[in-house]
Amino acid sequence: ASFKLPSDPFKYLSWYDIEEHDVRGSQLHCPRVREAGPSEEELFFRGEEHTLKKRKQVTDTEKWQKRLQENWENCAELNLSFQDLGDLYQVENFRRILQRLIRVEKLWLVDNSLTDLSAIRLPRCRELNVNKNYFTSFKQLPKLPQIQHLSLAENNIMTLSGISDLRHTPLESLILKRNPCEFQESYRQHVFSSLPNLKMLDGVPKLPDDCSPPDPSFPPRMCTVL
Repeated sequence: ASFKLPSDPFKYLSWYDIEEHDVRGSQLHCPRVREAGPSEEELFFRGEEHTLKKRKQVTDTEKWQKRLQENWENCAELNLSFQDLGDLYQVENFRRILQRLIRVEKLWLVDNSLTDLSAIRLPRCRELNVNKNYFTSFKQLPKLPQIQHLSLAENNIMTLSGISDLRHTPLESLILKRNPCEFQESYRQHVFSSLPNLKMLDGVPKLPDDCSPPDPSFPPRMCTVL
């Protein structure tokens, strides 16, 4: 059976705060991670004062007990794509959740306007999809010691500088489609020479031509597409 979630009046509530509803968190394939919601003043200026819920004072203990229900530490697969992180409180809560993902193995963070997750460590993550974000460098990625499959399509990574940070990981598959660095001269050779364990780049297996290291006497240049 399909369940219809209440919408507007509950837009700033966590799933376990919705009373008289039998939808469980495990049924949400791509849950929003909103917390608390904007201030009453901000809601008034937005014309959304009808969404206000009578708020009682919450003690630190109650807040901690509430967060324990989330159980992010034991999450193995998680899709937090399309979060629409337009408010500061959403961004802060999003980062708080990422810091708790100590056991996640597969993580999707597609189209979240992310720019820098270098302070985040995902010790068990084997598969990460951060397509359609605003990363400009490999150094802005989270720490991924166990990464095997990494998808960075449709970001804004200009050069391959910093890709060697992934050299000592078991990375086998990398997707960099629709990034400016894709047009760098000897692009595939540079990537494979930097990542010895890599088997597939942009969906194409490693080819014999990819094995020859780029000529160090010629610095990487960008190809101009006319």
